[in-house]
Amino acid sequence: MHIHILGICGTFMGSLALLAKELGHTVSGSDQNVYPPMSTQLEEQGIKLYEGYAKEHLTAKYDLVIIGNALSRGNPAVEHVMREGIRYTSGPQFLSDHVLPGKWVLAVAGTHGKTTTSSILAWILEFAGMKPGYLIGGVTKNLPVSATLGDSDFFVVEADEYDTAFFDKRSKFIHYLPRTLVLNNLEFDHADIFPDLNAIKLQFHHLIRTIPDNGLILHHHTEENITQVLAKGCWTPTQLMGMDLEETECEKLATTEGVFWNARLIKADGSEFEVVKYGQGSKGKAVNRALVQWDMLGRHNVANFMAACAAAHHVGVGLASAAAAMQDFAGVKRRLELRGEVAGVKVYDDFAHHPTAIASTLEGMATRLGTMDGAHRLIAIIDPRSNTMRTGIHQDTLNESCSAADMIIWHQPDDAWLDFKALVANSESPAYAFPTVGEIVQFLEVNCIPGDHVVIMSNGGFDGIHEKLLCALGHPSIQ
Repeated sequence: MHIHILGICGTFMGSLALLAKELGHTVSGSDQNVYPPMSTQLEEQGIKLYEGYAKEHLTAKYDLVIIGNALSRGNPAVEHVMREGIRYTSGPQFLSDHVLPGKWVLAVAGTHGKTTTSSILAWILEFAGMKPGYLIGGVTKNLPVSATLGDSDFFVVEADEYDTAFFDKRSKFIHYLPRTLVLNNLEFDHADIFPDLNAIKLQFHHLIRTIPDNGLILHHHTEENITQVLAKGCWTPTQLMGMDLEETECEKLATTEGVFWNARLIKADGSEFEVVKYGQGSKGKAVNRALVQWDMLGRHNVANFMAACAAAHHVGVGLASAAAAMQDFAGVKRRLELRGEVAGVKVYDDFAHHPTAIASTLEGMATRLGTMDGAHRLIAIIDPRSNTMRTGIHQDTLNESCSAADMIIWHQPDDAWLDFKALVANSESPAYAFPTVGEIVQFLEVNCIPGDHVVIMSNGGFDGIHEKLLCALGHPSIQ
């Protein structure tokens, strides 16, 4: 078949394009914004890309059009497909129909950490020689591509709660029918499609209803929202996870609740820690433990590893093997990725776009900087690009989420409803807001000093700010 994908540069749809090509189909696609790293990966795989949604891109004889959830009625490409009677489907439905049948699906769901956790899980299985298939909503540094069919019965999928398509308003993850399910966390997000937190909880409850009784659900014992969802009905064994709990508390939880996983930090920045499995059958005593040393930062990433480790354990991978895999784990692009260093200033790219994720990333970086010699400032540049951020729903929590930074710079787009004057005025650290990327770069060109670490946080291309800033920092005006 010749398959054309509308919205192909989205993290999910781009990965799906790789799977379709691997299945033997001819694949092309269109997107409004074509930018790396996904566009680079697609072009390297020989997939033709069109910028924009002009109906002229659809003049070829396509057998199937896969329509991304960012597109709706009124889009010229969508209207052309429907008018001409071209067969169309959604990405999750294509995955369900053509890739997942007969697979042991390991799904990672939650508001935060899905991409990193699923990347870690896929790498653990690959390191163990299990040759998994996977679809990850990002470009990993260990795995050659963000999606592959694999050569085994195991398939790892990043399971997003966002809606499927304009013609299917169920969450994407309803289509995947996993046997192993990680529920990282659950907070309010995606304000453009969910009216409130209860609407998201309902979708998670629908997901839980799809897990078989010989499967496994893993979740953190402090995530009250997930506990409430499970209380609505659960027909699958569950295992709990915790962080930095005392041995006696872990034993008690394992005795009363079943198998319990705990991560104990050895270094505060999360670069060294121990994961322990406590077993119900041994009166809650520790039955296995492993030391992990890696280059990742933050408590959130420790939690991500623990979840991936427990999921891998469900399909037969031991803790020692999972820990060994992490010595070579290089992370995911756009997750605190160092983009360059000029004149002693390091510039990072990070995908965080929710207060909880922003806080976790900045706290991890601040802790690491506190262990380094000399003076170092942490500067956060935040682009409120997501629909949820733009609505101003998180106005009251944003300053707290940035508290670990020594300086905060806000991108102030015209269509955002956030009160940027209040954010700047109420910030404990020096804070600024600028309407354009050019003004942000100009400000930092003058105000950065050697030893600064600049973390740029956006879930979009952000007008190429990373390269523009690195170029400007090479200017002789830097102090």
